[in-house]
Amino acid sequence: MEASFRELEEAIGYSFKDIKHLETAMTHKSFVNEKTISRYESYERYEFLGDAILEFIVSRYLFVHYKHMPEGTLSKLRSSLVCEFTLSKIARELRFGEHARFSKGEKQTGGANRDSILCDLFESVLGAIYLDGGMKPAQAYVERLLLQDIEHKQRFHDAKSSLQEYAQKHKLTLEYELVSEEGPDHDKKFTVRLLLGGKEMTQKTAHSKKAAQQYAAFEVMETLQKQHGN
Repeated sequence: MEASFRELEEAIGYSFKDIKHLETAMTHKSFVNEKTISRYESYERYEFLGDAILEFIVSRYLFVHYKHMPEGTLSKLRSSLVCEFTLSKIARELRFGEHARFSKGEKQTGGANRDSILCDLFESVLGAIYLDGGMKPAQAYVERLLLQDIEHKQRFHDAKSSLQEYAQKHKLTLEYELVSEEGPDHDKKFTVRLLLGGKEMTQKTAHSKKAAQQYAAFEVMETLQKQHGN
């Protein structure tokens, strides 16, 4: 397990002085319950702390870098950055689910690939970094992994609602159809096709129907904006 954690340290760009912080950040409550011994602690308290630190770091960053943006728009932008979908996407790319410790049952039912758990892991790791090294490395973690290409992330977050507005404006029907659902329960893959005005625009595959819809909507919005600029 130590080799796995060292690999994870490289991925997040931070080396722990006390590796037990990372160990706790990667331990799901199901693992603790299964072991039934007190030496293990789950990530829940770390996630609680990381959630608060994340909101502060993102809020401060947006306040400093978007000086003329009103409060309501700042809040909307912050929401697009700290939402479950965005954080779980980053955690999945970093393979957090593969490094985390789950009970046998939780792993078999797909816990390692569940968006809500991956989002929690991103925040629990942030809490662990703060406890181990303070605010400076915590801020570096968030800025490097989350606060890059913010406008792109916002467009991605808003893609479904933006496409819905486009469809209404141009009096077009917008449909998301499930094409297939494949794989075992712990690693399901859903393929969704997007139809605009009855015409298939794209098909996307992801680990949830919601994610597949999101990817499809984003691709179509990017295509429409290149073609028409609206």
